[in-house]
Amino acid sequence: MPVQLAPTPLDCRVFTFKEGALSALAHDLELVVRRCSIEVDADGSIDARLDAGSLEVLHALDGGRPTQALSDADRRKIEHTVRDEVLKAGRHPEIRFRAPPPEPDGDGFVLRGELSLVGRSLPLVVRSHRDGDRQVAEVMLHQPDFGITPYRALLGAL
Repeated sequence: MPVQLAPTPLDCRVFTFKEGALSALAHDLELVVRRCSIEVDADGSIDARLDAGSLEVLHALDGGRPTQALSDADRRKIEHTVRDEVLKAGRHPEIRFRAPPPEPDGDGFVLRGELSLVGRSLPLVVRSHRDGDRQVAEVMLHQPDFGITPYRALLGAL
């Protein structure tokens, strides 16, 4: 029987980074996934589920630091674009990562699983490390690998 990890310690952040000719006019962003869960099966297998429609923009970033550069209207427009045009949450409401039991790796773990995003599933290796009493993992994704055309505005891309 799977064990549902409490949602309180689970924190899923998404960072977008701009590029392109006029990228200086755009913003890097920090988003949060408001509805997500991780189940650990009796054998240690991992099943993480993220609600694609629950992404919210926290703030723009300047040099990695939060700024007040976005209005509430800007946030709503970005959230709508990410949910509806980039992730197509209406057709693909769930982002899912499944992996067999993780392998110990120093003070963390290596998970070799499969990520399903926008209707496409690909292998993904995730490495975590200890940060205080938590395990932290960072994953870089290349949007075109999942059939996602990077969002473009003013000759820049995210």
